Amino acid sequence: MSKPTFEQFLKQQLPRQQDQDQLPEPQRDLWQGIENAINMPDSVSRTRSPWIKLAGVAACVSAGLLSWQVIMTQPKQDTMAHMSAFFEQEKQTLLVKYEAQPALTKDWQGPLQELEEAEQAIKLALMKDPENAALLKMLAQVYQQQLDLITKVHQPQWQQI
Repeated sequence: MSKPTFEQFLKQQLPRQQDQDQLPEPQRDLWQGIENAINMPDSVSRTRSPWIKLAGVAACVSAGLLSWQVIMTQPKQDTMAHMSAFFEQEKQTLLVKYEAQPALTKDWQGPLQELEEAEQAIKLALMKDPENAALLKMLAQVYQQQLDLITKVHQPQWQQI
């Protein structure tokens, strides 16, 4: 048993008429209802359109204000504290790494102590002006000098391959 084609299925479902090539005529005029249905959304959308647009603008403005409020109330990041924690961890890592190796000079702790005093002085100045870019850069340089001193004292260039 084969499946009927769409045309065969349509002919079977429609009531039989004299001329099977023509579809049955509707009993009333449907064009007026179709035309009204097509034109109705235009008239409805014209009356609601300003309110929909106004609601969209209000939603966007309120979302923007809410975002701005959230951004402004977030606590500012303490740059100095983050930088200090990072470099202190690096310094401790290097000291543990080179703990078993002998230092090239015995008085390397003196310059390291001087750099730590400079670090404390810069931190004190940063307490008064926490977002001063020049002081933050100086602090980063002092930290880097501490790390370089520890590395150079325990691992001189001529010993590397």
